[in-house]
Amino acid sequence: MRQAYRLLANLIALLVLVQLAAIGLGWFTTINEVEDGTGQVFAGADDFNIGHHIHSFGAVAIALVALILMVVSFFAKVDGGVKWAGFVLLVVVLQWVLAIVAFSVPVVGALHALNAMAVAGLASVAARRTLATPQKEPVSA
Repeated sequence: MRQAYRLLANLIALLVLVQLAAIGLGWFTTINEVEDGTGQVFAGADDFNIGHHIHSFGAVAIALVALILMVVSFFAKVDGGVKWAGFVLLVVVLQWVLAIVAFSVPVVGALHALNAMAVAGLASVAARRTLATPQKEPVSA
């Protein structure tokens, strides 16, 4: 379970990097299409921007992995593992709140971006906790 805990925590940090790349791709694609006259910011349902779609899917993926990490933390026997998984889940929930608020108050989008770094950082700390916890030797008969 310790390896699962470490894998899930590292996966969250990796998914944050994918999110950063995806939103960069999405907005630079949008800007490029608008400047070319082939796209618009508020396009119809036929508009497809792969970066924005990856970012949307990634947000759901991170939330699901954070929930799974929280559940696994109760069984992983990592010192402080539940606490750190809880911190990760908390900043993931905050990330969603900041995203929702940013649609009405765009300046909050800057906090959304900064909080993404907190998500990755806390997930990395959680993963490292598995290395700080001494592993129990199995008792041989």
